[in-house]
Amino acid sequence: MSARAKIPWEERPQGSADVIWRYSKNPIIQRYEIPSSNSIFNSAVVPFGKGYAGVFRCDNKAVQMNIHAGFSQDGLHWEIDHQPIEMQPGNTGMIESDYKYDPRVTWLEDRYWVTWCNGYHGPTIGIAYTFNFKEFFQCENAFLPFNRNGVLFPERIGGKYAMLSRPSDNGHTPFGDIYISFSPDMKYWGEHRCVMKVTPFEQSAWQCTKIGAGSVPIRTDEGWLIFYHGVINTCNGFRYSMGAAILDLNDPSRVLYRTQPYLLAPATSYELAGDVPNVLFPTAALTHDDKLAIYYGAADTVVGLAFGYLQEILDYTRSNSL
Repeated sequence: MSARAKIPWEERPQGSADVIWRYSKNPIIQRYEIPSSNSIFNSAVVPFGKGYAGVFRCDNKAVQMNIHAGFSQDGLHWEIDHQPIEMQPGNTGMIESDYKYDPRVTWLEDRYWVTWCNGYHGPTIGIAYTFNFKEFFQCENAFLPFNRNGVLFPERIGGKYAMLSRPSDNGHTPFGDIYISFSPDMKYWGEHRCVMKVTPFEQSAWQCTKIGAGSVPIRTDEGWLIFYHGVINTCNGFRYSMGAAILDLNDPSRVLYRTQPYLLAPATSYELAGDVPNVLFPTAALTHDDKLAIYYGAADTVVGLAFGYLQEILDYTRSNSL
């Protein structure tokens, strides 16, 4: 695990009262960052060495979905491998995959774990590990199809590995709630429990159609802070926004607080227009002291960055909870 202290940061704009604010130089990764790409978005970033490493969703010009590794010194400027990650067998010889997209990366104990939406007779949760972001070892899929948004906790809960996910269907799912599952060995998963469901339209319409876990949960004294996406089905299609929740440290199936208003929603040109308009999809968060840098996919096309103060976000989530 990197000992790097600093994270990308920009102070809140003068005159703004927003609890989360965008980086003024967004998007930080453009759609044509590598020669083959049609779009780069919904990607994961972690501290690594003296800088950062990441796993990036790169759809190519045939719109084949795959994941690529990348490195950065400052978390802003990235060198992304031009070729997709080639998996080696990990705890299984079955590493079949029709597609890979929407990765997350978690440092857990002694290695980096990558989860993603894996194509195996439909979308499920793929798992792999790496020590150096050059060699990757694929493990058994966590679940049967259909599932998306697999996000590992950065430590064991009650001695077991824990993962959030969203059971779904084989298409553009018009439903979805957040569940948690546990594993003794990162191979066999069970004890599935419902964590959060969509909200009634009248209570909080931005998250009334489906929800899904975003960045890796952040341990705080007040509970696990998670960022998640919420979706409303409008007359112009799905609209994805970002909220936050605080889960119990010892029993993360129990929601302590959950934002009724969104924290950030599509508003800028690169969030409103792209391959899939009106999408803001959080996938990673870096922390240092009280500062947070949140990476998100914008309009299924580019990568954006937003900032906030940890304690302010916790306070806001408690004060504006459903």
